[in-house]
Parts: sequence; structure tokens; C-alpha cells
Amino acid sequence: MNHALIAVGGNLGDVQATLQAALERVEKLGRVTRKSSLYRTAPWGKLEQPDFLNAVLELKTALEPEDLLKALLEIEGQFGRKRSERWGPRVLDLDVLSFASRVLESANLTLPHPRMLERAFVLVPLLEIKPDWTHPETGKSAQDALKQLNSIGVEKTVLEW
Repeated sequence: MNHALIAVGGNLGDVQATLQAALERVEKLGRVTRKSSLYRTAPWGKLEQPDFLNAVLELKTALEPEDLLKALLEIEGQFGRKRSERWGPRVLDLDVLSFASRVLESANLTLPHPRMLERAFVLVPLLEIKPDWTHPETGKSAQDALKQLNSIGVEKTVLEW
């Protein structure tokens, strides 16, 4: 069994309900061992859209990385996600951030996620559940990466999921 870190987010519709329902489907892929709080975050990339709710969860799974990605994309599709606009609004976003300590680059998946250390909306919830996480190739810690970013606009909510 391997531990995967998965970023979860969305900004269209009843996002809290969508993330809760998506979590229930992700739990069928293994066992969720940790999940962060939900964070309200400003949009990234394309700013003219609603705020996001974001979180990170840890999944213990027997799936291999590519199979996990395929399953997550299927879950996104079940909620009507269409990958048409980069950084655009979305009902659900599920990204594999890291998988055990593997470094992987394939046509479909790069591990760890190539931009995770550039995004406060990923690092803040990640550090809540994995405060000691470090990049397996560069050795850079998530804490050090967050210090270099502006985390204003990443606000912990009291919402349950």
C-alpha cells in the first residue's frame, strides 16, 4: 500500500456538497488516512471567477499512480468536470500531488505535481496534514516553499466535509 497526497477543490455549484460526495468516492480507492480543513482561496491564474474551496487528503491505496490518476479523472467526470479551460472555473478538481516518495514523469502524470510548491492553496492545507513533507527530488520542504509565497487569500473555513 502506498500513500498518495491528493489536492481537492472546486468553485462552481454547491462546492462543499460536491467535495463531500467526491471524498466518499475517493474513499472507495483506498483508505483516507488524513484530510485537511477546507480553505476558501482566491482564484489562481484566471482571476475573474468565484473563490475556490480547497483541501488536501492523504489516501492509502493499492493502486499505481497512473491508475489512481485515471480513477480521479473518472470521479471528476461523474460530477460533470470538463477540462476545457486552463485555470478556469470548475465543479471539481482532483490532482495527485505526490505518491509515496516516487519521482515520475510520463505522458499523463508528473510526480510530485510540478507546480505544487508554487501554490499556497495547495501548501497551506498540505502542511496541516503533513507538516514535514519534502520534495523527494529537490529536498525542498513545503514549509520553505510556503515562506516564499503570499498566502493571503487562503482562509481556513469552519465548513465540514
